[in-house]
Amino acid sequence: MKTSDDTHVLLDGFPHYPEDQMLSRALAFHDRMASRRSVRQFSDKPVPREIIEACVRTAGSAPSGANHQPWYFACVGSAEKKREIREAAEAEEREFYAGRAGEEWLDALAPIGTDADKPYMEIAPWLICIFAQRRGGVREGEARKNYYIHESVGIATGLLIAACHEAGLATLVHTPNPMKFLNGICGRPETEKPFLILVAGHPAEGAMVPRHALIKKPMDEIAGFF
Repeated sequence: MKTSDDTHVLLDGFPHYPEDQMLSRALAFHDRMASRRSVRQFSDKPVPREIIEACVRTAGSAPSGANHQPWYFACVGSAEKKREIREAAEAEEREFYAGRAGEEWLDALAPIGTDADKPYMEIAPWLICIFAQRRGGVREGEARKNYYIHESVGIATGLLIAACHEAGLATLVHTPNPMKFLNGICGRPETEKPFLILVAGHPAEGAMVPRHALIKKPMDEIAGFF
């Protein structure tokens, strides 16, 4: 790889730890993330905008194709807009559960216990609507082709979920299909495709999660070392 002082800068601020600390930090982070659960029972307790901003800033640090950062996070806290999103999402969900999904998909969802009703979309303080940008660039006003869009936005979303959990917020990924209604509600251009809605807030007191969701594949089923 060719580098020069004109195109590259020295790696700065990267942390270096002794191996024992590397392991202890990795295990501690695992332990914190292992308590993460997808929550469908949220409290209406407010969450300051600054906390959401900090989590989104972490998401924005994700790697992306050509560093184009092809994402936009529409953070919806307005009661009126949350209601609009809920109504539009539930309309799509009713179609989904009425037959669009197919028997195999509905059978897979049965242990989770979901249905077309999504009251948490109004109860939770924040809906983070994530958009994938087909065109853009690293500088404002650019309209260049973006690359590895879904991979990039997926990585950023993972960091966002981790940042929310680290901050003490519960989250839920919601993907009504289609989601084109989000462009209008959030005022986003046609060149952006809704990726998913991340519900974020405090879990309700006594919140329950599906027992099925506690099943995690063992290490030998998710990784190999060669």
